[in-house]
Parts: sequence; structure tokens; C-alpha cells
Amino acid sequence: MEYKAIHRYADMSASKIRPFAALIRHKPADEALELLRFLHNKSARLMEQVLKSALGNAEDRGARDIEDLVVLESRVDGGPIMKRIMPRARGTAYPIKRRYAHIHVSLWDGEQEAPETAAETK
Repeated sequence: MEYKAIHRYADMSASKIRPFAALIRHKPADEALELLRFLHNKSARLMEQVLKSALGNAEDRGARDIEDLVVLESRVDGGPIMKRIMPRARGTAYPIKRRYAHIHVSLWDGEQEAPETAAETK
């Protein structure tokens, strides 16, 4: 069975979080949690929180063995962009783009066949 967790509007750009999503993809959930725990980075903290949430969802929905769960999908999508203006010298202005991200993590317990992700079908 598949267990999911989503963090929408994460306060960081998607390009900064994607390497950590690639790091834990297709790894056992406990190993992925240990990898993220020892990285000193805000992106790693965000991915760790979403992974813990997915583990909690699996436990709540009655997963038999939490230790046997595998990270099936870890994906980071771009979110909305807040556009601001920073006043500069001589009446000019520089744009500031505040980027957000949506983090998706799916765990799989191996009981049924693995569901096809969107990336595998393309």
C-alpha cells in the first residue's frame, strides 16, 4: 500500500530542495531518515519533516512493518512566486522574487505491486 505526505508552500525554492529529494528516492525509509538527519541544511530539515509525516501516516493507517517501508517517490514541484520591489538609487527598483515549493513523499510497503509514478510512464 502507498502512504503519502505533502508539504505545500514550503518557504524555499524548489531548486534548493531537489538534490535532497533525489538523495532519498528508492531508499528504505529508516535509512533515508538517517541520511537527512545528519545533513546540516534547511532543505534537509524540510524533507525530514515530510518523511516523518509520511511515516506517521503509514503508522496511523495500519502499516504492519514500519521498518520495511521504501521511499517510492520524492518529488519537489515549484510553487507560487511572490513578487516584490526593492527601491534602489536614483528612483530605480530591483525585483525580488520570493519562491515557494511543494514537497511530495510517497512510501510503499511492498505488499502489492508498486504503483506507477508519473515519471515512469513517460
